Amino acid sequence: MNDYSRQRGNMPPELPVSQRTLAIIIGAGFLIFLLLIAGSQATEVVEPGNRGVRVTLGKVSPMFEGEGFLVKPPFLTTIVQVSIRQQTEELSTEFYSSDLQQVKAMMRILYRIPEGSVVPLFQAYEGNVFQSLVSPRVIEALKEVASKQSAEMIVQNRELIKVQTLTAVREKIGMTPEGSPLVMIEDITLADLTLSSELNAAIEQKMTQREEAERARYIQRQTEIEAETAIIRAKGEAESIQIRGSALRENPSFIKLQIVEAWDGNSPAVVGGGDGDGTSMLMALPELQRP
Repeated sequence: MNDYSRQRGNMPPELPVSQRTLAIIIGAGFLIFLLLIAGSQATEVVEPGNRGVRVTLGKVSPMFEGEGFLVKPPFLTTIVQVSIRQQTEELSTEFYSSDLQQVKAMMRILYRIPEGSVVPLFQAYEGNVFQSLVSPRVIEALKEVASKQSAEMIVQNRELIKVQTLTAVREKIGMTPEGSPLVMIEDITLADLTLSSELNAAIEQKMTQREEAERARYIQRQTEIEAETAIIRAKGEAESIQIRGSALRENPSFIKLQIVEAWDGNSPAVVGGGDGDGTSMLMALPELQRP
């Protein structure tokens, strides 16, 4: 026996595989692959803070899906997740005041989607709700409010502009058929208002002039008050003199009371006699000793 024969005698016998068996193996592998894909497509997890919209062959379910694990028909149904948490978006725009001054504004809009609006918003608006619904309404409302105010008043009354814009936005967005807001606009912040440099300078000059005018009015009022006080004091003194004169005429002894009240406690050196009209005089000793 040669070496070739010995080598073939040591090798295990080859088992022939029929085409039918090979087809079964390939088919089973493909089936397992499809089952794995179908299994992954048959389940969904709705993340916390989201609600799911069930779409089956293009038809939207009227009820949303809550958070957690759910089962759905594979390949036929998809679950679109919509956030119901409060979100903040920045928006920049330009508008004109009532005096035709251009104003640039940077805003922050705080909003959220109520549960009851998840399905209606998905059906009515394509893509991002803020871009398709909220942003256009905010810009429209701000332009309407600003068109009724001068540029100066817009800058000075920023809080009033914000409140009026917020009210107008809520009205423009509207309600659901159940009567709840379609989108909850929590707040709008006017982060920045930019005017032209010339207009800024004019407003600052006007405010400076206004402050100076207020200061001048204050000084004028203080002067008037001081003048009125002096007049009142003079009238009081005149009335006092008149009253004292009347008292002297009606009661000559009144001057004695005045002399007693003015006495400094020193004994008088001379007591002058009066003529009966109550005009007796008291003179202190130091006064008589004067040269």
